[in-house]
Amino acid sequence: MLRVLAITKIFPNAAEPLSAPFNRQQFAALARRCSLDVMATIPWFPGASLVKGSSAGRLVDVPDEETIDGIAVTHPRTLFLPRLAHTTWGPLYAASIARAVMRYRNRVDVVLGSWAYPDGFAAVIAARLLGVPCVVKLHGSDINQIAKLPGPRRMLAWALPKAARVVAVSRALADEVATLGVPREKIAVVMNGVDSSLFHPRDRASARVELGLDEKPLAVYVGNLKADKGVLDLATAWASVAAQMPDARLAIVGGGPARDELAAAVGAFGDRVMLLGPRPLAEIPQWMAAADVVTLPSHAEGTPNVVLEALASGRRVVATRVGGIPDLITRGELGALVPPSDPDALGRALALALHTPYIPATVASLGARGGWDASAAALHQVLVGAASASQAGTSWTAPLSPDSGTAGTRPKSVSPPG
Repeated sequence: MLRVLAITKIFPNAAEPLSAPFNRQQFAALARRCSLDVMATIPWFPGASLVKGSSAGRLVDVPDEETIDGIAVTHPRTLFLPRLAHTTWGPLYAASIARAVMRYRNRVDVVLGSWAYPDGFAAVIAARLLGVPCVVKLHGSDINQIAKLPGPRRMLAWALPKAARVVAVSRALADEVATLGVPREKIAVVMNGVDSSLFHPRDRASARVELGLDEKPLAVYVGNLKADKGVLDLATAWASVAAQMPDARLAIVGGGPARDELAAAVGAFGDRVMLLGPRPLAEIPQWMAAADVVTLPSHAEGTPNVVLEALASGRRVVATRVGGIPDLITRGELGALVPPSDPDALGRALALALHTPYIPATVASLGARGGWDASAAALHQVLVGAASASQAGTSWTAPLSPDSGTAGTRPKSVSPPG
């Protein structure tokens, strides 16, 4: 059986049990196909316990080990310097986990890094320490935003071409990572899945009764409350929706750093805009079912699970034309696409969607994608391929140093860029 060590900072833990449900669901399905250990790292810096408002402060009490969905999960701490994070986090992350990584010597066949930087960067180094290949899985903003910053871009341009395979969740993301020097033949597209036991067409009226809602038109946003998720654009757009449809309601599910700014922006709408905060995964399908339309006005994306889940729930989507979203909203029956950072276009599309009746079963049928088992099976195939090629000696080569010349040249050093 294939033995996999996954390294990622985006995974649930005792302090943040709702974090990264897509990774938890895919890894749980993957663990049914292979032996999987997850190193779910925790950012740390001296005095982190005193800064309770920070992410590191919230995570100081996470245990060193947990079992999540039957997966053995460890939580090594990685040194994180907030003011220098983008420049230093990759090397510090790799150095912080080196001792923990070496416990897996001769115990794993492949290392899987989930998130490009710092996780994927560190996973490439960890795999080299263990003498096994590395596969790096990309999600969206790790390439669309973080990899645009000079420090992370230099680190990733050094690391990602040395991975045996790079997995992207959309074709657009695959195109983007190719600009970092990853050969096309090393890039695989593996889309995320949907839990069909949770996300499927449900009766709208019944869902609204369960949630204590009336029958007025309802748009729903589910996701992080960040400026780059377009939530402030949504607040601006809602003014034009409210002007056309005074009885329309907007439910916003999620939490994040833009929460206070968003609350101020929608305050004038009173109870016509509901800020619901983070909700358990089991409750999200109810909000999807209650919606007339689901919206995602992001500035950049990979293949967002909220769109997959909305379509599986039989709900039309109004979203921005970014990342892998156009691969999902392929026809008018499934929803509408608008330019990013364009509240006027977003408002017009939302008002039209709230006015337009449709058949949920048709949306679910036309928008159907595979479940998490299918997604995990495709990822497992990539991992098996990387491990098999390495064992056969056909694709895994010694990494080049950043200052060595052409590919194939014997490196002077295997140190990452400094």
